Amino acid sequence: MKVLLIGSGGREHALAWKLAQSPLMTEFYAAPGNPGIAEHATLVAVNVDDHDALIAFCKHKAIDFVVVGPEAPLVAGIADKLRAEGFAVFGPSAAAAQLEGSKGFTKDICARYDIPTGAYQRFNNAPKTKAYIRQRGAPIVVKADGLAAGKGVTVAMTVDEALAAVDDCFEGAFGAAGAEVVVEAYLDGEEASFFCLCDGKHVLPLATAQDHKRAGEGDTGPNTGGMGAYSPAPVMTADMIERTMKEIIEPTMRGMADSGYPFSGVFFAGLMITAKGPELIEYNVRFGDPECQVLMMRLKSDLLPLLFATANGTLDQVSAEWTDDPALTVVVASKGYPGSYDKGTPIRHIPEAGEGAKVFHAGTALKDGALVATGGRVLNVTATGKTVGEAQARAYALLDKVDWDNGFCRHDIGWRAIEREKSAVR
Repeated sequence: MKVLLIGSGGREHALAWKLAQSPLMTEFYAAPGNPGIAEHATLVAVNVDDHDALIAFCKHKAIDFVVVGPEAPLVAGIADKLRAEGFAVFGPSAAAAQLEGSKGFTKDICARYDIPTGAYQRFNNAPKTKAYIRQRGAPIVVKADGLAAGKGVTVAMTVDEALAAVDDCFEGAFGAAGAEVVVEAYLDGEEASFFCLCDGKHVLPLATAQDHKRAGEGDTGPNTGGMGAYSPAPVMTADMIERTMKEIIEPTMRGMADSGYPFSGVFFAGLMITAKGPELIEYNVRFGDPECQVLMMRLKSDLLPLLFATANGTLDQVSAEWTDDPALTVVVASKGYPGSYDKGTPIRHIPEAGEGAKVFHAGTALKDGALVATGGRVLNVTATGKTVGEAQARAYALLDKVDWDNGFCRHDIGWRAIEREKSAVR
């Protein structure tokens, strides 16, 4: 099978690393990729926004299967255009990708199909939004409706903080993504990520993870795209997974099909496990970043046939096998992230990782033959272990060997699971 992977981040490096292990792979390309992905695939200098160029490349190389990594090309309709040209694609249509492209769309689907989520209202101007917030009080959540690279969400603990978030949205801090705002009830509980493949009619549950969104230790500071993750998430017990499937995932699949937007790709459900059970915070329509990195470390099955079955509607004929060992990843980010940061800073050394460990490239490039940091989130230092504590120790030991002056990380990734492990020993 000749495969093209679209994307250039840490998620795509993890997908490339796993896909490249498939015996079904004959030729493997990535557009545009990154220096880490270049270890596994031939890089193609095509911009992911240039759909015509991507289609021309697929025709030229007679590509059998296209795997779309990031959300922006999906929301922009790349999967539709590729399918119209006869290519098999992993990733939803633009209509179905609204689950991530519009927070309001997702909330409306939840309301229509009785999917548990926080109460909400949608607004297109600041005065009405602010009046609603003053009426409801804090804590409260303010979200830019569209794609904002993980930064358009404010969990406001005070009314003033919420009002400032409204100003950010309507004054253009998130570009077009903030033209509409969703205000929703604050949900109290423990967050978890749940992943399923869906071909429009069948669902294959994958695995759970827990992300660390805040920039600072102890889950403090501004929201980010994610500073680390581990899998599995202990809060996602067998009972909680069963409830999530019945109350959230399956009604969403049926609801999308009933609404005329059958979903094919990966459901990434961001959940809050509250006193009532699982409640949906948001949907993403691609693998999480950095959750994908820990999922790929734990997946024992060949990834390629799983994604291909999703694309061609035969998901009921495949299964996924996982290792019980937890995996943990630590994001090394540029100092200043998620605010402004220096680009092009040199990364002098990335250590060789042994069995059960890997450093994934998230925001790197080669400049005059030398590796430099180009993004906010730059490296994902990932390891497995018999416990989350052991995986954490291995990941940080590997991270200590990274030589990059402009990098920073959180030093408490996995803390909730490690506290549980310590309590169990006591």
